[in-house]
Amino acid sequence: MTTQSVLSLLKEEIVPAQGCTEPIALAYVCAKAVEILGKKAQKIDIYVSGNMIKNVKSVNIPNSDGMIGIEASCAMGAIAGDASKELMVISQVNKEDLKAVKKFLDKKTIKVIHDATDIPLYAKAVVYSDSDSVLVEIKHLHTNITKVEKNGKSVINRACNDIQFGTPYEKREKLTVKGIYELAKSIDISLIEELFGLVVKRNSTIAQAGLNGEYGVNIGCMINKNIQKGLYGDDQRNRCASFASAGGDARMSGCSLPVMTTSGSGNQGMAASLPIIRYCKDQKKSHETLIRTLFFSHLTTIHLKSSIGRLSAFCGVICATSAVSGALAFVEDGDYDSVSMAITNSLGNISGVICDGAKASCAMKIATGVYTAFDSSMLALSKRALNSGDGIIGHDIEDTISNIGILAKAGMKETDNIILGIMEKN
Repeated sequence: MTTQSVLSLLKEEIVPAQGCTEPIALAYVCAKAVEILGKKAQKIDIYVSGNMIKNVKSVNIPNSDGMIGIEASCAMGAIAGDASKELMVISQVNKEDLKAVKKFLDKKTIKVIHDATDIPLYAKAVVYSDSDSVLVEIKHLHTNITKVEKNGKSVINRACNDIQFGTPYEKREKLTVKGIYELAKSIDISLIEELFGLVVKRNSTIAQAGLNGEYGVNIGCMINKNIQKGLYGDDQRNRCASFASAGGDARMSGCSLPVMTTSGSGNQGMAASLPIIRYCKDQKKSHETLIRTLFFSHLTTIHLKSSIGRLSAFCGVICATSAVSGALAFVEDGDYDSVSMAITNSLGNISGVICDGAKASCAMKIATGVYTAFDSSMLALSKRALNSGDGIIGHDIEDTISNIGILAKAGMKETDNIILGIMEKN
């Protein structure tokens, strides 16, 4: 890919969002339908894929007074959302708005339909008011509207599949770890400084909130407290795991602070950035080194996720922390072989971690991934790596990434269905 293509890709994939992106996507699609309807919603039918159900079921919605679930997400968007803000759609909801949202929910006029689609990221809202209705559909991306109908008449109807949105798949295919490594070393820092400056600012702020507050299982805070008690070592591995997972604690528990996402996920955005931010700060690395390393980490995460897809039974945080493995080797001036070995070590170790929806345990998975990233990178810097032919490890890093894509898309497809079935029983 050309430098300009990479910059365009980064702008597509690294964007601000408030709260978990799946409930926010439902809020967005309902807010958009109400905007087009031009009236207050009276009834909503919401059609969602299994992966959307999985990722909305248990996570707290920001500015909702602790509400969770599909119905609450839709009501927040329809009654109090601003579709023009996209993934910040409910960022301005106040107490009066919330009263109206709860009043609407009490009427029980939201019907949830599990759509048996093969598209993991899919939602369609049909919003009714008097004799009027508006349908809005999204596919593949959280704000990618593919169909709009008003009173049964088509307003927008465009074909959309995995390779027809944003940067085309053919261009994404040209990404390689070696190409990312070389560009991270050479790119004019002024081209990426503003974007990654926002990543540092916003993601660090929510991580600090997670350390200071009571959110979820509070694993980030727990690690930090045990460092202070002397039960955990006061080292980079523990400090980085604490800082990164604290962001997950806060975000999964409905903290209203925005994060900079990566590949459609705030958790991936935090996992790809927060360990690097803390590491570079503690090791007194230069600002330029920090920005270049964040560039490597995020673009490698995007590369890995392009093989896997937006939503999957394969935990996205593992992609991000596998990228961090390489980034840690990168920041310590490791050569390309060391960087690719580090990523290989992580993928060969924890690729079996499942995604069972967005919830408090996502923060624990971030911590697990960061611990693995350190082990993987330290091994790689000693020129030790898992060998080709060991399980899913391929002939080189790109072959291994391809194998991970097959594992996630084909091998874990039934796993996804089983996970959803278990969750629906609870």
